[in-house]
Amino acid sequence: MTTLDTAPPAAPAAADVRARTARAWHTLRSSRTALVGLAVVGVHVLLALLAPLLTSYDPTANDPSHVLLGPSWEHWAGTDQYGRDVLTRVLYGGRYALGVSVVATVLAVALGTVIGCAAALRGGWFDDVLGRVLDAVLAVPSILALLVVVTALGTGSAVIVCAVAVVFVPQVARVVRGAALAVVPADYVTAARARGEGTWSILRREVLPNIADVVGVEFAMRASWVVLLISSLSFLGFGADPPTPDWGLMVAENRTAITVVPMASLAPIIALATLVVGLNLAADGLSKAWGVDRIREGS
Repeated sequence: MTTLDTAPPAAPAAADVRARTARAWHTLRSSRTALVGLAVVGVHVLLALLAPLLTSYDPTANDPSHVLLGPSWEHWAGTDQYGRDVLTRVLYGGRYALGVSVVATVLAVALGTVIGCAAALRGGWFDDVLGRVLDAVLAVPSILALLVVVTALGTGSAVIVCAVAVVFVPQVARVVRGAALAVVPADYVTAARARGEGTWSILRREVLPNIADVVGVEFAMRASWVVLLISSLSFLGFGADPPTPDWGLMVAENRTAITVVPMASLAPIIALATLVVGLNLAADGLSKAWGVDRIREGS
């Protein structure tokens, strides 16, 4: 008497995953909006990485003999009130903005994804209680919550990253929960539960592969807001400490001399605006290319 081994049903097979990935990539390539946005972000990343090769000036060293100079062949964007080369500080400011923002966004999206998926999988009282907690956090304006945190704990990069991540976790969790709720009733999730798999295993193997497009769009959108929020903190004096080359801090330091050396304020503003526009274009393009309805998902 032979025993028939039946393979347990699983999430979409590897072939299906590869096919879906290929279709998503093909659709992405056909989206001009997404390509333009990714190209703009790519240029910012490239300039930040190549900053030491593109300029020979020190971004933090003062030079009293070159204070408040206009654009010239020696200083393409002029100098600020401390004699520092504006273009150099803008290039190095991209390093700070991208570095802190990426780490904060990754942390926020990762935590929000886990929380949102767990709420959708567990349901019941856990989902209700978690929903009320998230609503309470969302009721507090982001900038106000950040100001309270940095005032109490300080203005170091680690504090800012953790504070920004905590502020955006509820928003990410709500969007991911909406996407996961559409996957939880699927047959392969039901089969995984019947096999006795744990919540983390189901989340990792069954749910996450099917909401990866939502998470990707959410990452691009949240990144743009994180960049703006961190720059706003620096402008208000609660972000990067002088003489750190930070775009928000540069605007705050040079706004009083905007009539004398306008580029000292305009250059970081232009850099910040183009980065945010690039991230928004990438998010919108990815959303349309992958068929992610951000309004339906709860964003």
